[in-house]
Amino acid sequence: MNNRAFHLDKSNAKLMGVCSGIANYFDWDVNLIRIGFVLAALFGVGAPVLIYLAIGLIASAR
Repeated sequence: MNNRAFHLDKSNAKLMGVCSGIANYFDWDVNLIRIGFVLAALFGVGAPVLIYLAIGLIASAR
């Protein structure tokens, strides 16, 4: 882990910048994060849409 704080990446955002923020925080490829969210939403693993919205709203409120 790194000592940086999580933030939304609005410059590379498609919707709210959550996936690009996660990718920047963990230094991963943003496309892998986006594909993971889409697959999770399609296959109904947990509640990825609600999780995405919660992360986006909480991170933008800071």
